[in-house]
Amino acid sequence: MDNVHENSTHLFGLVGRNISYSFSRGYFSDKFQKLQLTGHHYTNFDIQSIEEFPDVITQNPTLIGLNVTIPYKELIIPFLTSLDQTAKAIGAVNTIKITPEGLIGYNTDYYGFMASLEPHLQPHHTHALILGTGGASKAVLYALLQLGITPTLVSRTKSPDTLTYDCLSSEVMAQNTVIINCSPVGTYPNITDKPELPYSFVTTKHLLYDLIYNPEQTAFLKEGALKGAITVNGSKMLQLQAEKAWEIWNS
Repeated sequence: MDNVHENSTHLFGLVGRNISYSFSRGYFSDKFQKLQLTGHHYTNFDIQSIEEFPDVITQNPTLIGLNVTIPYKELIIPFLTSLDQTAKAIGAVNTIKITPEGLIGYNTDYYGFMASLEPHLQPHHTHALILGTGGASKAVLYALLQLGITPTLVSRTKSPDTLTYDCLSSEVMAQNTVIINCSPVGTYPNITDKPELPYSFVTTKHLLYDLIYNPEQTAFLKEGALKGAITVNGSKMLQLQAEKAWEIWNS
């Protein structure tokens, strides 16, 4: 866990595991500097288990808001006082507001994803494959339903609600022209890794979206670009969800 700034009157932070690479700390630190907000600090709370989360709250009395990342977006819910309606519907939290009434959970991932995907959508983008079943995929699923796109989850493990990678036939790939990677596969430093898709079935009709932002172009997106697909990474989504979190903390 970072050393917390003793002179901070407005403390914010990110809760996750192994998060030294995180986007949020740099983004908000720059923001505070640009806005000349003295006393505002953003720090990483790198915890190895969710059981350590209550200590983050008790040891940092000037905390105003938190972001939440892998692997705690679902595990953190029992520690919260209440959820806003969207976070409740999604079943995952990535933003927490600390209030006198307690800890309120929100989800701004779905907003960031939806607003960054929408400009790239074409009329034939009616069905989507979501790769991965963690907390981020829940927000993506919710956003796709809001956009009127039929989602299908893809996982390495078989379950009644998901397809496995070996089920991805040419027919399935042809119908699902939007493919979203919500798994961590391909994140730095493992930049040659990619989800086990039959990339030979990807065409110019496809839109490949990767929630990963480091590297900027993952092996998954490179494969899509080679086939002439539209490719989008997660950097815009991150900026949009961060701005929405900032709005919530200040409301």
